[in-house]
Amino acid sequence: MKVARLVRSLINLALLSVTAWGNSPRALAADPQASPAAIPAVAADSPGVNQGLSLEKCLETALQKNHRRPISQFAIALAEAQHRQALAGYWPQVNVKAGYERLSDPLNFIFPAETIPVPGQTVSVPGGTMVVTIPANAFAPGFPANSIQMPVNFPGQTYKTAAQAFAIPQQNVKVLDQNVVSGSLNMAWLLWDGGMRKGLREQAAANVAMMRQEARRTDLEIADSVTRMYWGAVLARQLRQIGQDTLARMQATQRLTETMYKEGAGKVTRSDYLDNDVMVRTMQALVAGLEKNASMAQAALANTMGLEWNASVEPSAQEIPFAPAARDLDQLVAVSYQFNPDWGKLGDAMRALQGAVTTAKSAHYPKVALTGELHRMWNGGYNSGIATPQNMQGWTAGFGLEIPVFDGFLARNQVSEALARLHQIQETQFLLKDGIALQIKDLVLGLDAAAKSGEASQAAMRSAVENRELNMRAYQEELVETEKVIRAQLMEALMSAQHYKARYDYAVILSQLSLTVGKEIGERLAAAK
Repeated sequence: MKVARLVRSLINLALLSVTAWGNSPRALAADPQASPAAIPAVAADSPGVNQGLSLEKCLETALQKNHRRPISQFAIALAEAQHRQALAGYWPQVNVKAGYERLSDPLNFIFPAETIPVPGQTVSVPGGTMVVTIPANAFAPGFPANSIQMPVNFPGQTYKTAAQAFAIPQQNVKVLDQNVVSGSLNMAWLLWDGGMRKGLREQAAANVAMMRQEARRTDLEIADSVTRMYWGAVLARQLRQIGQDTLARMQATQRLTETMYKEGAGKVTRSDYLDNDVMVRTMQALVAGLEKNASMAQAALANTMGLEWNASVEPSAQEIPFAPAARDLDQLVAVSYQFNPDWGKLGDAMRALQGAVTTAKSAHYPKVALTGELHRMWNGGYNSGIATPQNMQGWTAGFGLEIPVFDGFLARNQVSEALARLHQIQETQFLLKDGIALQIKDLVLGLDAAAKSGEASQAAMRSAVENRELNMRAYQEELVETEKVIRAQLMEALMSAQHYKARYDYAVILSQLSLTVGKEIGERLAAAK
């Protein structure tokens, strides 16, 4: 029964190693491509295996080929384009328009027919004298010979005209020809907007900063995922080696048991041999699963690095480093408020909301703009009606003023909404501050627990190795039972697996602590670039 429990413990630990590098919710959230269900197993000797890559080389490759990184870079480019759009509001807007129109009929204007009445009048011409010039040869050739001037006297006269009515018929006046070509140049320059453009600019600039923080978080998450997958692959390889070594020792024990029950003094029976044979068969099945896990771990590491689906990466590290050191919790929390991407992103969000408040307040102020236009028309040389030189070309310039008088309290409530959002995010900052501190505290405590577990399991592993060696020597002299030897071998394998798992836990928690603080791996990323 004790042996059976040890076997179950070893199997559970082997299964736990699978979840350590692949199936954890955080791993899937950090990198959806890292799901082992989506990655086929690749044999260690397949052409796609990259042999002996260090962690730094894996990180460098991931920063070059992981597809999450270009997504974050395009998000930055999008935010920068939006920022440039906001800055465009400070420049004058100039538009050129041109067009050709063919009218179905010439544009005309009809003056309606009308009658103009003229009343009767009396015209009086006073008498007087006037000088009349008679040109030469006016009456006959040579008479008079030269032009002469003669005074003429006329008496005063009075003329009377009767009332009359003048009829003016309807007139069809052509104003514009059928073919019209026009072009115009329009300009508008907003001179004063009450802070609207300033607010939009602040929002766009803060959005760029947030996208950069998000890209930095993506880099940190990629590094964390690669680190966990890398040490997970080392762990899976170590567990495979433990299984293979244990299987080899059990097979040797099986051969020894067979010899002892056939040729010994009778203390070792066939039942002992069969128990040993059952354990050997069980270990063979377990080793097959561990070999599969090791191959899957290498494929998952390659996938996290952004390599092809059929690629596989074998770590060059032979064991997971384990050097427990004291961590200053207060210092880590203080540093996280400077480098944590979530904390920086929240600060940028507050800047964006402050810009939104400025934009909303601008609705209370007037807006002033400078406007101008150049226009030109061509109408086939027609010069009448609208198509006169004075109307066919010209320019306009002026100032436009828009003063808000009453909008149903719309602007006032928009300002209230923006202020409420700003105050909401300010209160969220307190929650995030405490949340980051608690998360770091949990990781530091987990790091200390993993360090203690690693030290204890290391001592237990050494004792298990010594116990197995003693039992093997005693078994050869038939001083101990077969079950005790098998139990000692399984205990050694279990303690070794637990120790390597504790080392992996320590490395993973250390990576997550760097991710949360945002500093240690951030410096490594800067060096890699």
